[in-house]
Amino acid sequence: MLGNAPFGFELRRRSPPMYLQHLHLHNFRNYRDQALTFTAPKTIILGNNAQGKSNLLEAIELLATLKSHRSSRDRDLIHHSTDSSQINATIAQRYSTVELGCTLRHPGRRTLSRNHEPLKRQLDALGTLNAVQFSSLDLDLVRGTPDDRRRWLDNLVVQLEPVYAHILQEYTHVLRQRNALLRRHRGEAIPVAPPQQLALWDAQLAAHGSRVTRRRARVLQRLAPLAQAWHSEISGQPESLTLTYSPNVPWQEDDPHQVQQAFLERIQQRQAVEVQRGTTVVGPHRDEIELCINDIPARTYASQGQQRTLVLAIKLAELHLIEAVTGEPPLLLLDDVLAELDLQRQNHLLAAIQDRFQTVITTTHLAGFDAAWQQSAQQLTVESGKIASPAHAPPL
Repeated sequence: MLGNAPFGFELRRRSPPMYLQHLHLHNFRNYRDQALTFTAPKTIILGNNAQGKSNLLEAIELLATLKSHRSSRDRDLIHHSTDSSQINATIAQRYSTVELGCTLRHPGRRTLSRNHEPLKRQLDALGTLNAVQFSSLDLDLVRGTPDDRRRWLDNLVVQLEPVYAHILQEYTHVLRQRNALLRRHRGEAIPVAPPQQLALWDAQLAAHGSRVTRRRARVLQRLAPLAQAWHSEISGQPESLTLTYSPNVPWQEDDPHQVQQAFLERIQQRQAVEVQRGTTVVGPHRDEIELCINDIPARTYASQGQQRTLVLAIKLAELHLIEAVTGEPPLLLLDDVLAELDLQRQNHLLAAIQDRFQTVITTTHLAGFDAAWQQSAQQLTVESGKIASPAHAPPL
């Protein structure tokens, strides 16, 4: 496997702290009341489709990122027979143990708590638990839309720098307000009346947008060489992977004033188009992340095997970057991903994990795991929203 040089920090093998120790789901998706204690660095969740395997990972993902990649509505996460749901977890950090809770309501707003104390802001929960999720849906990183790639990068930046969630929230608010103003004056002659009101939103769009684009660029710059190293190792081919950030507002130097000025100049250049269309066409909501193999766009020319290798390399790079920045190994969530990988890629993934990252992996069968992996893992079965230890599970 990979040595020390490609990553710039030591890849020593060690068991992580039991990062996620306990999970309790109440009326979440198809789980009515389920408590689960994690007793090993690796946990295999075995079960047929539509039994609740992905729902379990979704609950963990929600605690880590405050989002679900499967639904944007809280009501979809609440058991159909009730109007509220709870997720509670015990998380071991380097120097302490934290109780993290989330209550979902419909109707109503969700609330979060840490050590049983309500949090004034949901965003304050970010950073308590870090996780990297890998599922078949992640292939949209390659073949999906620019919005898919922006969402992926934003989720990564949030885990590395939780304050980014607030920065992104502020930018989204400004964007909505500015779009509302442009819609009201759509098609009018320049300047839009009242011009001072648009100028106010222009300045805020430049200020908040520059903070978004600079942080995205910095994170991708750190992630790219890690992904390149993993891609070379996994593919075994003389292929070069490049991840390039292509901002809607080009800028050269990472300086707040210069980037804001670039935004204002770009806004002036595109003002006539924006007024005509009634929407904002300048800003990081139009950014792109280019994924190329040998300088050729992967989304149009890469084979399925190349796409899978690319996404796997990115996910492994995320793991190591989060650990390097936060000082804690993140939790790895693998949602039936072995079925999407050939034997060579499966072996690379499982060998890279070892006991370095606490891993929860769902599967419909155990054929993809060798005997050593099975013997060292906690094995659980799920059926109709109920989790149990199989009678044949090996001793831990």
